[in-house]
Amino acid sequence: QQTRQNTSNCMGTVCLFHSAFYIFSQLDFPLEQWRTRMENHTGISEFTLVGFKSHPGSQLLLSVLFSTMYIVTVVGNICMILIIRMDSSLHTPMYFFLENLSTLDICYSSVITPRATLAFLLGRRSISYNGCASQMFFFSLFGTTEAFFLAVMAYDRFTAICNPLLYQVIMSRRLCVLMVVGSYLSGCINCTIQTGFTFSLSFCGHTEINHFFCEVAAVIHASCSDTLVNELVMLAVCGSIIVGTALVVFISYGYIIITIVQMPSAESRHKAFSTCSSHMITICLFFGTVFFMYAQPGAAASPSKTNTISIFYTVVIPMLNPFIYTLRNREVKRSLKKQLKRKGLHLLHLNH
Repeated sequence: QQTRQNTSNCMGTVCLFHSAFYIFSQLDFPLEQWRTRMENHTGISEFTLVGFKSHPGSQLLLSVLFSTMYIVTVVGNICMILIIRMDSSLHTPMYFFLENLSTLDICYSSVITPRATLAFLLGRRSISYNGCASQMFFFSLFGTTEAFFLAVMAYDRFTAICNPLLYQVIMSRRLCVLMVVGSYLSGCINCTIQTGFTFSLSFCGHTEINHFFCEVAAVIHASCSDTLVNELVMLAVCGSIIVGTALVVFISYGYIIITIVQMPSAESRHKAFSTCSSHMITICLFFGTVFFMYAQPGAAASPSKTNTISIFYTVVIPMLNPFIYTLRNREVKRSLKKQLKRKGLHLLHLNH
């Protein structure tokens, strides 16, 4: 068991720095130690992902839609990272977390979208046993880490608005880095538990997964074992993570709203609210969909009803985040205009 956990943690570290390699290998990341251990539990070598298969006429449309959203996600988040890195005025804790969120969104979407696009376009719906375990591992890793990131960003806004004089002291560079590392470590713990418990189940015959990726509840539902323990573990672990991070978020924003209301001038209230509004939108989108998926009893009982919602939090939200933070953030818009103006002047100078 210890060997398996060590292997999973190593894989989490590899994925953070080599996500692109992972995409082009089509999720067939080697899990030989897991496979050797699980051979006694199952005789299958691959799964078939049948999500949205009942709509053959929409396969091309889904492929175009997924590929377009993925390109927008990657380009939008890379632009956000470049804007933050190129403007020294944005080198603050808030934008440090936002830069890491953009990197995370690229990885999060990359685990799901490219393979799903190929499945819709080419009809290649089979995924190897190891590939399915890899996809679940990294999906759980990045999804859990994002929940912790949003909680950390809420605490950052709470400190900035409710304790502005102590903000630079409290939110030191060291604390910010520790918070990011802690978020990833929490994600590693959860994905190791989820993937380990799920792939300790038995799978009989030609197993179909009623989803477009190896989502935890859908894979559990495809097993021929008694899945009660797994469902309870998923509910307990995922529920505690979602509820815990959501509590941090809502308590932080409760204090933020009280502080903003008590501000003397309308201008200061507007400025304070503008720095939080984009984050509040992201929080509502992410926690609303994830809570519906994982933090309620019976989440694994009807996976076919969750495909559309899964698209929302795995593909749509990572695509929307850079637009939300750009369009509703005056500092980012100002920085973007400054960078575009600088590039325009540079091109004009080269032409002359």
